[in-house]
Amino acid sequence: MEKLIYLFLLIGFIFGFFIGLFLVIKPRQAIELQKNFYAKINWRIEPISFEKEIRNTRLMGFFLIVIAAVAMIFVLNKISLIYHLF
Repeated sequence: MEKLIYLFLLIGFIFGFFIGLFLVIKPRQAIELQKNFYAKINWRIEPISFEKEIRNTRLMGFFLIVIAAVAMIFVLNKISLIYHLF
């Protein structure tokens, strides 16, 4: 059961890493996806400053990449330690 939990965590970290990469590489497309989602639930959103929104989206993506990578390294290290104990 513990191995399954680690597997799901690793899959989540990998998805987080690639989502962060998408936010860094294509922030305009990410903003448009968000706008389209909100339009479907009857909300209209527009950034006040598109330049700031792009910068913040890239920054958010960068932090997501860093957090996902650090968490993945932590879990892989923990898995490695568990396998060495048994």
